[in-house]
Amino acid sequence: MILQQTYLACLSHASYMLGDERTGTAVVVDPQRDVDGYIERAEKLGLTIRRVILTHFHADFVAGHLELAALTGATIHMGAKARAEFQCTPLRDGETLEFGDMRLRILETPGHTPEGISILVFDLARDANHPQAILTGDTLFIGDVGRPDLLASQGLSALDLARAMYDTLHEKILPLPDATLVYPAHGAGSACGKNISKDTSSTLGLQKRVNWALQPMEREEFARRLTAEQPPMPAYFAFDANLNRKPRATLEQSLVESLKPLTLDDALGRVRKGALILDTREPGDWTAEHLAGSVNIGLSGTFASWVGALIPHGRELVLVAPAGREREAAVRLGRIGFDTVAGFIEHGASSWRARKDLLRSSVRLSATGLAGELARRDAPILLDVRTQSEWDDGHVQGALHVPLPQLESRLGELPRGKPIAVHCKGGYRSVIAVSLLERHGLGPLSDLEGGFEAWVGAKQPTVRQ
Repeated sequence: MILQQTYLACLSHASYMLGDERTGTAVVVDPQRDVDGYIERAEKLGLTIRRVILTHFHADFVAGHLELAALTGATIHMGAKARAEFQCTPLRDGETLEFGDMRLRILETPGHTPEGISILVFDLARDANHPQAILTGDTLFIGDVGRPDLLASQGLSALDLARAMYDTLHEKILPLPDATLVYPAHGAGSACGKNISKDTSSTLGLQKRVNWALQPMEREEFARRLTAEQPPMPAYFAFDANLNRKPRATLEQSLVESLKPLTLDDALGRVRKGALILDTREPGDWTAEHLAGSVNIGLSGTFASWVGALIPHGRELVLVAPAGREREAAVRLGRIGFDTVAGFIEHGASSWRARKDLLRSSVRLSATGLAGELARRDAPILLDVRTQSEWDDGHVQGALHVPLPQLESRLGELPRGKPIAVHCKGGYRSVIAVSLLERHGLGPLSDLEGGFEAWVGAKQPTVRQ
């Protein structure tokens, strides 16, 4: 039996290929939307992908079930409570799929969502009575469990789902052997849980000792703790969860449109009709020189997640990308269902250098340079766009705190015509913020290169909440 994890760090997403060498069968669980890697891996292992299983309707990415089915003819499975609008074979609690030396047993594990399932994996050649692993989807994470509040817009109570999660953990998960390996669908950085570990697997025995959700407590106390202080839901989550229910174009079909080269005049014409220029270059490249009105979200960071959090889905996008990385940018947008890419500006930055009327730049300050600016009588407003927890751990005295996802809705707190210096943790989010502020006519603008880490490294003063 084969069990392989694929971890996509930019979305904190884990998917799995299960294989049986004797029958040549592969099963892919919770695939990312760009599926070539699974197909290539299966071929190298001498396997054929015959089944694709989604543990639930994911909210933070568009799954690749339709892509794999189209390319391989694989059967798509979901839990019996899923109400999918594509062709799907349901799997019920206790049902098994068996291929040679591999047995998969389905557990219905509601809590994160009503339709969620987990998959017990047995290696029959080693032990037919005890599972080797459990693929938990967004039910049990390493160090946490899935948040229960993502379906409030559909009228489902977070408290009711939290109570269901308690029952799932106590009736389905905790009775399993301590040696069972736990493989979740997400790791640290995912907004699907509050405090997910950086580890991407564990043993159930270890989780029983260290995971807060598996400790002894009453059902109502558990529900209260699980629903308390959940972070804001990223703006694109409801869109992606709904998209995962439906038939849709495959990624390759969408890329036919996304990868069209556009002249600068073509791009500007689309902007006049409402398109947004999304510049995916590094923050330093954007600040040095960029097109007026462009938004910078660099490929070096959690690119797709920030696009989904800050740009409304359905907005037509024109890409500026580092040379040779146009496809990467379009694919990463496609992973969260942002398929409205009209194309990319051909020749990138060199196409607009002669158009001085379109050129903009932004100032990046060192920690000592910012300290000097803040000491002036006409000091800039210092804008901190980090998260609440980052702010609580330490911040610069007198800074205005506006987490980046809230920035455009709180522009009224920033005066026009006054200098604004922005900082985040390391200098990635601050440039995103500067690009958004510039679009709205605020400034003059600057940002702290290296962010709060550089400020602390330069031994500049900080305070704690």
